[in-house]
Amino acid sequence: MTDMQSNFAQSDAYLSALISEVRSVPVAQAMPTMGRRTFFKLASAGAAGLVLGFHLGDAAFAAETVSGNTSDGSDQVMNAFIRIAPDNTITIYSKAPEIGQGIKTSFGVIIADELDADWNHVVMEQAPINPKVYGSQGAGGSTSIPRAWNQLRQAGAGAKAMLIAAAAQEWAVDPSQITAQDSVLSHAASGKSASYGSMATAAAKMPVPDPKSLKLKARADYRLIGKRYRGVDDPKVVTGQPLFGIDVQVPGMVYANYTKCPAAGGKVRSFNVDEIKAQPGVLDAFAVDGTGMMVEVMPGVAIIAKDTWSAFKAKDKLKVDWDLIEASTDSSSQFSAEAKKVATSFPEKFDDNVGDVDKSFANASKTVEAFYEYPFAAHVPLEPMNTTAHWHDGVMEMWVPTQQPDRGLPMVAKAAGVPEEKVVMHQTRVGGGFGRRLVNDYACEAAAIARKVNAPVKLQWTREDDFSHDFYRPAGYHQFKGAIDKAGRLDAWQEHFITFTADGKKEASGANLTDNLRYSIKAPNLRRAKTMFPLKIPTGAWRAPGDNAQVFAAQSFMHELALASGRDHVEFLIDAVNRDVPELVAKDASVNFSPKRATDVIKMCAEKAGWGKSLPKGSGLGFAWCYSHAGHVAQAIELSVDANKGIKVNRIVVVLDVGPIIDMAGSEAQAQGASTDALSTAMGLKINIENGRIQEQNYNAYPILRMPFAPMTIDAFFIQSDNPPTGMGEPAFPALAPALGNAIFAATGERVRRLPLRDLGYSLAV
Repeated sequence: MTDMQSNFAQSDAYLSALISEVRSVPVAQAMPTMGRRTFFKLASAGAAGLVLGFHLGDAAFAAETVSGNTSDGSDQVMNAFIRIAPDNTITIYSKAPEIGQGIKTSFGVIIADELDADWNHVVMEQAPINPKVYGSQGAGGSTSIPRAWNQLRQAGAGAKAMLIAAAAQEWAVDPSQITAQDSVLSHAASGKSASYGSMATAAAKMPVPDPKSLKLKARADYRLIGKRYRGVDDPKVVTGQPLFGIDVQVPGMVYANYTKCPAAGGKVRSFNVDEIKAQPGVLDAFAVDGTGMMVEVMPGVAIIAKDTWSAFKAKDKLKVDWDLIEASTDSSSQFSAEAKKVATSFPEKFDDNVGDVDKSFANASKTVEAFYEYPFAAHVPLEPMNTTAHWHDGVMEMWVPTQQPDRGLPMVAKAAGVPEEKVVMHQTRVGGGFGRRLVNDYACEAAAIARKVNAPVKLQWTREDDFSHDFYRPAGYHQFKGAIDKAGRLDAWQEHFITFTADGKKEASGANLTDNLRYSIKAPNLRRAKTMFPLKIPTGAWRAPGDNAQVFAAQSFMHELALASGRDHVEFLIDAVNRDVPELVAKDASVNFSPKRATDVIKMCAEKAGWGKSLPKGSGLGFAWCYSHAGHVAQAIELSVDANKGIKVNRIVVVLDVGPIIDMAGSEAQAQGASTDALSTAMGLKINIENGRIQEQNYNAYPILRMPFAPMTIDAFFIQSDNPPTGMGEPAFPALAPALGNAIFAATGERVRRLPLRDLGYSLAV
C-alpha cells in the first residue's frame, strides 16, 4: 500500500457516504464535485495504474480508464485538473485559493495553453481541498505560479497527448502527424478532424504517457499565455453573486461571534452568561478554553444567535472578567523609545561580518549614519474573518476563505478533536488576504464552536475583531552606517537591526531581516547584527514579508549614500548591484537573483520615468529598486509637494522582471494594485499598541487610501524572459515607499526616515 493509499485507508462505503453528504448540502456557492468513482481514483493514486509520476503524488494525474466514470455520466475526467464534456466544454480545476490575485484565471491559462484548448470554451472551477491529490494548495509569498508552473503545464500536455493518441488509434495514423489547436485535433494528410469532446471518451482509455516524453512548449509557441484576460469570476463578483466565505448559506444555519481578550494572551474567568442568553435572538452562549495557541484557538466567549446582527448586538452587552496574568502589556511607543536608546550600541555578536568594516570606515572618503523606523501594521482585508462549520455524522465540514487550506486541515482537526481525515474543507473565494489568511485561527475557532452546536454555524468576526486580533506586520528599527570610498563607490555597510522575538530565541514571525541586501546589493565590507525585544502581540506575514518595510529603510539609505558620493543615484545603484551572486546561488538553490536582470529593470525604469529631466521647483522624481519574492523590480515616482506638505502624485512607473507573464491584464493590475497599496501604507497606516491592546479599531482610525487620492497614472512595464515565472502579488510593493521618500527629498530637501508620512505632517492632495 502506498503512503497516499494509507492516508486514505477508509472504506468505500464511508467515502461514498461522505461524498453523498457533501453533495447534498446546497450551499450558495456550491463547490464543483466529481463522481464517486473519479474521487476514489484520484484519492487512491489511480486504481488502474494509469498515472503520471510528476512532481506530486500520482493521484493528481490519474486518468479515467472506462467510460461513464465521470461527474455526470458523460464528461471525461482526464486527470485531477481537467474534465472534458461532449459539447467540447473543458472544465479546469484551480487548486489554489483565489484571493483577488487572479490565480484562478492564470492557472487555467497555463493548463489550457499546453492543452491547446479553446479558451472560449473553458470553465474554471475551484478544486476540492485534497493535498494528497494536488500537493500544496496554498496561496502566499507570491509562490502559487512558480510552485505550480511545471505541474500545470504537464497536466495540460499529458491530457493533450492522450487525446492525440486516441485520434491516432482511431484514424490509424502516426501521432506525430496530428496537430491540436483550439480544442480540435487535425490530420492534414487525410483531412480528418475531431473535437476534444468527441474524442475524450477514447482518450480516457489511453495509456498515460511517460512524463519524460512530454514536450512542453517554448515561449515562442504560447498561444494563450501572455494575452489579456478578464478574470474568470469577474462577472460574478460585479453582479454580487455569492462567492465568498461571508456569503455561505446552509439550511438550518445559526450564527456565531467569538470574543477574545483585548490583550493578547488573556483568559476567561467568567462572563455575564445569563444576561447574554436573554438577549433577543440569542440561542446560546458559552466560554471556550481553546488550545492556548494564537494560531489556533485562544480562550474566549462564543455567542450563538439566529442571525449575525443578533450576535453582534449581544456582543455589545458582553462583560467578561479576564485573567490577565499571561496577557500582553506591549507598548509600541516604548519599543520606539527603547530602540532609539540602544541603536548606536552595536551588538558584540554579528549575524554577518564580511571584509574589514572598521578599516573601511577609517579610510573612507565619506561616512553616513542614519536611523530609520516603521510601525506595526494590520492586514484588515475588506472581508472580515469568517468560517461556516458543520459537525455531523462524525465529520467536520467547513466552508473557509483561507489562503492555506492544506495548512489548516491538521489545525482544524486538532481544534475540533477529530482525526484529520474527518475534516472536509471547501475553499471559497477570499475577500482579501495579504498574508492574514495564511493563519487559520478563525477556522479553528469555528470548528471548536461547531462541536458544541447541533447545527451548521457561521462564525463571523466584526471589523473591530479583525483589528484587535490580527497577526501584525512587526515594527522595525535600523541604525545604518555606510562608507563611500575615494572612487565614490559603496565600500562598507553596517546595520543594527532592532526587531522582536516571541520566544526569546529567534525572530517573531515576519520580524527577520530580509535577504534583499545580502543577495542584491554589493557592499565589499558588510557587518550586520540584531537586537530583539520580547513581544507577546502576534505577528505574521504581511504583503511582501520583510521586504515591505525593510526595503524602505535600505533603499532610502542607499539614496543618502548616493548623494554623499556625489554621483547620480541610478548610476550609484547600478554600480552597487551584487556581481558575486553565482557564489550565493550555489549556496542557496532557491535564489534566482541575476545581476543582469537587476540592472535591466533599473535602466528601463529610469528611461521610462525620464530620469534626469528638469522638473519645476517643489517637484521631485524618486527612484528605488529591490529583489523581492524572486522578482526584480524598479520603481520611480514623480510628485510635487506644496507649502502645507500636500503631496500630489503625478506618475508612478514600475518595471518588473518576473519571467513570462501569464495574464497581461492581471499582471498589470497586480503591479498597479501593489503600488497603490504601498503608497497607502507609506502615507497613513500605523497600528499603535498600549498595554497590550490595539488602539485602532476600525478604518476611521486606519486611513487606507481612498479613491480620490489614488494615483491616476501607474505605468507597469515587464521584461519578459525564458526564466520560469515568479509571483506578481508582492514584488511591486517594497520599492515604492523608498522611491516616495527619495522623491520628497528631491522636491523639498527633507529626508524621510520614519513611516507613516502622516506622522510627519504629509498628506495626499487631490
